[in-house]
Amino acid sequence: MSRLHRTLLAPLVADIVAGALAEGDRLPTEIELARRFDVSRGVAREGLRSLEERGLVTVKHGSGATVRPATDWDMLNPEVIAAVLASDRGPKLLGDYLECRRLLEIEAAGLAAERATRAQLVTLSEALERMAAAAAQPAAGPSAEDRFHEADIAFHRAVIHATGNHALGRMTEPVHRALAAARRPLARPDLRLERSLPEHQRILAAIADGDADGARAAMRDHLLTVERYLSEYAAEAAPDGELRA
Repeated sequence: MSRLHRTLLAPLVADIVAGALAEGDRLPTEIELARRFDVSRGVAREGLRSLEERGLVTVKHGSGATVRPATDWDMLNPEVIAAVLASDRGPKLLGDYLECRRLLEIEAAGLAAERATRAQLVTLSEALERMAAAAAQPAAGPSAEDRFHEADIAFHRAVIHATGNHALGRMTEPVHRALAAARRPLARPDLRLERSLPEHQRILAAIADGDADGARAAMRDHLLTVERYLSEYAAEAAPDGELRA
């Protein structure tokens, strides 16, 4: 995507997500967009096409682009994710992602306990070691944060891989990518040594022991912890202190 394309796309996505352009509203024409963003009409046309690909608008020849309902938006697209997280819809989106993880990853942990190979257990152990090394760094700067989250996602991907179910891997990958983009609101660096690392250690131990029920329980407990973080984040984000729906 060209830089000119992005300069047009990002503010339009933000306007739609924030409600400045509501469902059913008609967007400016290609000529109007080209003038507003100081780009060519071709760039404006590509911007509208990108919005359509993300489910944000419907483009019809002769009648222009119209905003679609939020239920049609591609909530796994990075630009849409960024805009939603910057709005009051953010906590709801994060809650949806975590619900997806509960539906998929708890059972995946049980399957991994039944099927994981020695090499897959090594991969899980290495990801956990990287998490521990990043969490132990004092001050936890941006570099350490990035390494921790990368290792965390690698651990959960390794759990999915250990199920041997390739279709499941394809299903969960978009969710993991989305959570990578949305990770900051759920980060709790001060609690990693106390909660996150021990929870991941219990998941790994159960999988290594071939304890399917224990692995499911450990994964369930870990995801409940993350959901508590989300509740705290949502309460802080809401002006009235209540969880946004």
